[in-house]
Amino acid sequence: MKKIGRRAFLGAAVALSGGGAVAQNTGANGLAEGGPAGSEGGRFLPPENRPAAPKAVLAYDAIAFLEKEIPHGKTPYGERYRVPIVGGRAEGPDIKARILPGGVDWQLMRADGYLVIEADYFMETDDGAPIHVVNRGLWHSATNDWPADYAVTTPVFEAPVGKYDWLNRYIFTGTVAPGPDQPLSVRLAVYKLV
Repeated sequence: MKKIGRRAFLGAAVALSGGGAVAQNTGANGLAEGGPAGSEGGRFLPPENRPAAPKAVLAYDAIAFLEKEIPHGKTPYGERYRVPIVGGRAEGPDIKARILPGGVDWQLMRADGYLVIEADYFMETDDGAPIHVVNRGLWHSATNDWPADYAVTTPVFEAPVGKYDWLNRYIFTGTVAPGPDQPLSVRLAVYKLV
């Protein structure tokens, strides 16, 4: 297998991403200088060539019910916890579902005070479709309690082909807030990026 050089790799990556031609000026070290042709300073796309930012459209609101966290000890990455997910409800313009018991939110409290969340669970729509959800994110609060300074997630879905396969075709983001039964519930707002 032929080894590809850094300059060829970067040039191909920029071309495939639609970034235009790579400047071929080389410095004393033989590496390409600059960036996409026509960019200011050879580094960034001018504003008129920048792709539009995605828009967030509500996919659903949800409340998830939890059990008390179970500590799993200190690791090289921080304090590990397991939080059982025992149920809940999700409703939006194109989906109505219950959150099934049996899921887990794996949490890692890092030394910098940020909580890494990774919730893995299933929803079942009112018409019987199973949907697998893996929702990763970060949570932080200066007081280590609500309200959070930052509480953002990026759920990924695995939905069956058919009515709900739109969940497989978009990038989603979400926010987390305290639920009605604090600390044993959370509110989620999940947005489709279009």
